[in-house]
Amino acid sequence: MVDRRRLSPATVVVLALLTAAAVYFLLPVAWVLIAATKSSADLFGTFGLWSPDPQLGANLGRLFGAEDGLFGRWILNSFLYAGVSALIATLLSAGAGYAMAKYPFRGRELLFNLVLAGVLVPATVLALPTYLIFSEVGLTGTFWSVLLPSIVSPFGVYLARIQAHAAIPDALLEAARLDGAGEYRIFFRIAVRVMSPALVTIFLFQFIGVWNNYFLPLVMLSDQRLYPVTLGLAQWNSQTFRDPAFFELTVTGAAVSALLLVLTMASLQRFWRAGLTAGSVKE
Repeated sequence: MVDRRRLSPATVVVLALLTAAAVYFLLPVAWVLIAATKSSADLFGTFGLWSPDPQLGANLGRLFGAEDGLFGRWILNSFLYAGVSALIATLLSAGAGYAMAKYPFRGRELLFNLVLAGVLVPATVLALPTYLIFSEVGLTGTFWSVLLPSIVSPFGVYLARIQAHAAIPDALLEAARLDGAGEYRIFFRIAVRVMSPALVTIFLFQFIGVWNNYFLPLVMLSDQRLYPVTLGLAQWNSQTFRDPAFFELTVTGAAVSALLLVLTMASLQRFWRAGLTAGSVKE
């Protein structure tokens, strides 16, 4: 426990700022979770953080039953888009970052600077050129039009290179080569394991980025059966002016989507561990 007698004014200010920041970020989440238990009438007739007549089960039933279970399809689409693209992007980032960190070749620094430039380019800027390219090859309106642009992560390459340079000793690689291990085996059996904390971070960043991506699916897709949950909920929200029941569906869907992201992050937290190379190199 913190001894209050030893709290300096600076510590009190920092704690107050952190508390305010926590409330600022958690309050919208609390509102969405509580609102997901309300009826359409209670959404507008009661205090935001109070649910006088909770009906979460009924709301979930209406949510997954609306339009022949379209919301469940959107959730599956989001997991497919985000999961597959995040996995491929993580593998590509690991290979590219490891190569730029451990293999000297001409133009390496120039290539890395181009990757850094890619980090600074907003994804929305690339959406229209990507649409024009995919339109030329007939891929717009398909699953691939959302997946393929999402499998490249400049930030992932940058982070993987930093991790490979800092966490993988050259002596460890030389020892593996002396033992007869090939380069592919060294990468998959040693480098990937050592880089796993960074790779999990890359996977989560990419997963969340693709899950929350709205503009690219909006530009690429026209069939609502291919929509991710973000675009689907936005479509429902646009229909609230003609049918107030869509308020209830949209809020409940947003709560389910947020909880799924939290559970995904919590399930991968155990992979964040350090010190994987402790004792691997004998001094």
